[in-house]
Amino acid sequence: MEIKSLKPAKVFEYFEYLSSVPHGSGNTKAISDLCVKFAKEHNLKYIQDDMNNVIIYKDASAGYENSAPVILQGHLDMVCAKEDDYDIDMAVTPIKLMCDGEFLYADRTSLGGDNIIAVASILSILDDPAVKAPAIEAVFTVDEETGMFGAAALDTSVLKGKTLINLDSEEEGVFTVGCAGGARYNADFPVNREDAFSSKYFEIVIDGLLGGHSGCDIDKERGMSHRLMARMLFDASKHVNLRLVKLYGGKFDNVIPLKTTAVVSVKRKDVDLFLNIVNEYSEIFKNEFKTSDPDIRTSVKEIDCNEKAVNSGDTVKILKLLNILPYGIQNMSMDIKGLVETSLNMGVLELKDDSLHFSYSVRSSVGSRKEELLARLNTIVELFGGRYEVSGKYPAWEYSKESPIRDLCCKAYKDITGKDAVISATHGGLECGLLIDKMPGLDAISFGPDLRDVHSVREKLGIKSTERMYELVLKILENCK
Repeated sequence: MEIKSLKPAKVFEYFEYLSSVPHGSGNTKAISDLCVKFAKEHNLKYIQDDMNNVIIYKDASAGYENSAPVILQGHLDMVCAKEDDYDIDMAVTPIKLMCDGEFLYADRTSLGGDNIIAVASILSILDDPAVKAPAIEAVFTVDEETGMFGAAALDTSVLKGKTLINLDSEEEGVFTVGCAGGARYNADFPVNREDAFSSKYFEIVIDGLLGGHSGCDIDKERGMSHRLMARMLFDASKHVNLRLVKLYGGKFDNVIPLKTTAVVSVKRKDVDLFLNIVNEYSEIFKNEFKTSDPDIRTSVKEIDCNEKAVNSGDTVKILKLLNILPYGIQNMSMDIKGLVETSLNMGVLELKDDSLHFSYSVRSSVGSRKEELLARLNTIVELFGGRYEVSGKYPAWEYSKESPIRDLCCKAYKDITGKDAVISATHGGLECGLLIDKMPGLDAISFGPDLRDVHSVREKLGIKSTERMYELVLKILENCK
């Protein structure tokens, strides 16, 4: 099915337009320039800042001149995930869009529906002279996926709106009115290497996991490949003489790791015992994750290698460290049933020539709990002789008892679908919290069409859901009078 046949036609036309350039986090100049080009072609006032954030202004429709402006917002960057055997550099090559009539997806890569569907929808609204709405301030931020750096740097003094509609949620009919705050946590530990040429080398791979978004999918209790590799090797190190040579996996701190690779040297006398331990853990993992990750695999093979190994003392230290570090859900909300309150995800792990590096995404809807978890990480890192850096902090978005935009959205949704909207909070991070912190009194809501498995090669955007959600946005704007 061709994309040009999808409805709303303009929305999918702009989705294709925006997808014509690479736009991973930190690589947003090209897509930012596309938004500027759009503004120029439509004679709309715009601002593009040094971060590549873009704001586009559209005047009020006839009859809405006295209505307060409305801020429509989404982010330009995407998480670039691809199949391991797909030869594509997503920093320079655009994704290839695919459609099966029900879903829009990409060929062997993530789609970027998070959050290009928001930008495409907003451009379609800006492009349509028939839209009935107050003045619109369209805000397109960058580097949301890596720490909300665009929103943090945004000059909000140029915005007059007091109502924010964020289109960065992923379940139709669910209106988000609160989110977790978070931070990125990086740590490094020095290691020393030495020759291990009298040993045999083995490559171990844990993969086949589903992974997912560290905010939206953390409650699914999916296996974290870094954690599992550390657990297995730590146990093996208590029984055999092994040393780390390589250890790596993951590209993004906010993606649950689904593959980890290790290379270890093993004394020849311990080879059979080592292989037995790996095979035993292969069965253990299959049993533990038979429901959440039914395709989990643990493979091991002997390889030729002449690299130096991390010395015995540092190998033991690293494996103890990785085994004692916290992972996953730490606290559940006592106020909202089923909502994760506090969690952390080690998304990136890399053993370099002279150091071990890892990167966490830390989240909590309670600020003090986030700080407590960061302090606990600091303590562990310091005890093991490492150094750390905390960056990209963003505040939680706390639920507001009174919200005119929430009431308006719920009524519009009921009018269109005949169904009651679900009011919820998310453990994922949204820019609403940061913007509210910068613009006190801002009345905000977040919603969007159905998106599945974001941040992964399985990412899909519901086509009919997109059509319904676009109709909803137009209805809401029409009622903002």
